[in-house]
Amino acid sequence: MYRIIIILALLGLLYFLIRRAIRGFNSQGKPDRLPPSKDQMVQDPVCLVFVPRGVAVTEDIGGQTYYFCSQSCAHKFQEKLAG
Repeated sequence: MYRIIIILALLGLLYFLIRRAIRGFNSQGKPDRLPPSKDQMVQDPVCLVFVPRGVAVTEDIGGQTYYFCSQSCAHKFQEKLAG
């Protein structure tokens, strides 16, 4: 009776190990993150409003891209950094 229980436990363990290995093999070569989409929401650092990435005003400042809801917010942000 104990042999049957041990064999079933080993078969269950083998099943989960094989399933895990197959999932790992299938995910190789796939990027960890998806590229950002245009309808992903980003937050304006000045007025803290969320805007879709595709319609946001972008400014590259110091090698980093910032997203704004309007040109006036982008201008305020640049003035804040300069002053």
